[in-house]
Amino acid sequence: MTIRTIDIKVASNGRMVLPLSVRKAMGLHGEAKVILTIEDDEVRLSPIARGVSRAQALYREHAKTVRTTDDFLSDRKAEALADTGDADAPGPKKVSR
Repeated sequence: MTIRTIDIKVASNGRMVLPLSVRKAMGLHGEAKVILTIEDDEVRLSPIARGVSRAQALYREHAKTVRTTDDFLSDRKAEALADTGDADAPGPKKVSR
């Protein structure tokens, strides 16, 4: 891991420009989103894609069954329909007392 320190200017409106060398090192091309993490008085920027990759790796490491994105979306749709009280919705039904 290489650590570099670069001075950048923060404008009065809070805007700053990431130098090209930093964007290249982060794998950012064109318009992009990053995750900004604040810890005490330090800020860390990470490309969104890297966060997604980490989340996927954690899921694969801890998942007990194989599930596809379609499985997940189907389950969430069923839960949302059940939450609205739709009697024809698949999945668990709400019981009113």
